[in-house]
Amino acid sequence: SKSLGNFFTVREISEKYDLQVLRFFMLSAHYRSPLNFSAELMEASKHGLDRILTAADRLRELAKTAEGSLTGNERAAVEQIEDFQKKFDEAMDDDFNTADAIAVIFELVKYVNTNVNEQSSGELVNTAAEKLRLLCDVMGIVVDQQKQPLDAEIEQLIEERQSARAEKVF
Repeated sequence: SKSLGNFFTVREISEKYDLQVLRFFMLSAHYRSPLNFSAELMEASKHGLDRILTAADRLRELAKTAEGSLTGNERAAVEQIEDFQKKFDEAMDDDFNTADAIAVIFELVKYVNTNVNEQSSGELVNTAAEKLRLLCDVMGIVVDQQKQPLDAEIEQLIEERQSARAEKVF
């Protein structure tokens, strides 16, 4: 409570954790249930989010080399992946139950990690990647993170621009 001084502002939390982790933490509980904040729970949320992001990165890497269309066994895998979409929709339709929806995303990640590999067809890899991206997008989880330029790179670009401006090279 504020009177006891045991509360945190979003700004204070953002100094220690990425705001994606905070979003994931908040989605992990039902909106009607109380949310207890602790460093341990934030770390658990960070690890959970990392697990999802790692699976998305792995699928992205597999998609670069995978090719071909579905085989007979892979058709069943695609059906299973579609079932995750149905479970996700049911969770969200159940009073916006984000905690259960996150659990479905983790089930999808586990399924993808065990059933999609280097021998999988391009169609299966792309279907799995797209489904994971779709479910995460609904929750506001950004899985297509772009590489952030390093501070040194930024400083070098600023210096080059200033030099060009000084020489009137536009």
